[in-house]
Amino acid sequence: MRVHAYAASSASAPLAPTVIERRDVGPNDVLIEIKYAGICHSDIHTVRGDWGPQPYPLVPGHEIVGLVAEVGADVTRHRVGDRVGVGCMVDSCRECVNCRNGDEQYCLDGMVPTYAGVDRDGTTTQGGYATHVVVDADFVLSVPETLDFAAAAPLLCAGITTYSPLRRWNAGPGTKVAVVGLGGLGHLAVKIAHALGAEVTVLSQSLKKREDGLRLGADHYHATSDPATFEQLSSRFDLIVNTVSAAIDVDAYLGLLAVDGTLVNVGAPAEPLSLNVFSLIGGRRSYAGSMIGDIRQTQEMLNFCAAHDIGADVEVIPADRINDAYERVLASDVRYRFVIDTATLG
Repeated sequence: MRVHAYAASSASAPLAPTVIERRDVGPNDVLIEIKYAGICHSDIHTVRGDWGPQPYPLVPGHEIVGLVAEVGADVTRHRVGDRVGVGCMVDSCRECVNCRNGDEQYCLDGMVPTYAGVDRDGTTTQGGYATHVVVDADFVLSVPETLDFAAAAPLLCAGITTYSPLRRWNAGPGTKVAVVGLGGLGHLAVKIAHALGAEVTVLSQSLKKREDGLRLGADHYHATSDPATFEQLSSRFDLIVNTVSAAIDVDAYLGLLAVDGTLVNVGAPAEPLSLNVFSLIGGRRSYAGSMIGDIRQTQEMLNFCAAHDIGADVEVIPADRINDAYERVLASDVRYRFVIDTATLG
């Protein structure tokens, strides 16, 4: 099946209209008519080669929502017309210990990413900046009717990327959670942590988004450019979720943790970070990383967001503004997620 899409032909080339081939619908496949696709910072890192060489031409996009257009003969969970979503992975080996334990995102053979990966037929996976996609039914999520469709798209990456560590490290009533950065990831981390019942603090470079942070559910907002912030908040937090994709002073942030507190990175800077081990030893602190969630937890997150009326704050754009949107993401000039109206791809 040939479908319209936007692709990068090289690390330095702008994304441009193209036509790609989708595989035929197999027995356990779902054909999805994509309605909206979010623009993630990871898309930019990938297509521009920040994380290594890529298999161009490449269609990015792993925040996908749409309607089921066709199902394979063995599919029982999804029907034509259902509202569905696809996140950062479309397959895994399903046999390794991690897959068997429900951690398919950490598949020991490597989960199959929604784009820039090797699909089961040996072809390169192509993402959601397209009108249609074919995905194994086991990796297709149900999008609750109460969620705004455009606002739901970023939940498939940004939502689960922040929900998973908040649940893993037990954010909830009686816990103090800090969110570093108020961008595409950070604004959802604030909403979700607040809905979980935690006391939420935003740590941002400046106070220019303070009003937004408090509106989104933060109890406190501090500027990290002010050295007094690190003195005032010393040993305060049970959990810090770092959402920024840039270098930070890891030791300074570890100093904000209470005993047994955890600093978890979900942002993925291209450059290495370093720390002094005494920053950990001094308070039995932990420094961790987290990458999306498994399919079961992603569905749990969508249901949680529907129950708490949580969606991303989005700016919906036509496809011909994708390249401008990339530049605005890099300039932090979006509040807080661009979403492509895929009806404009044709």
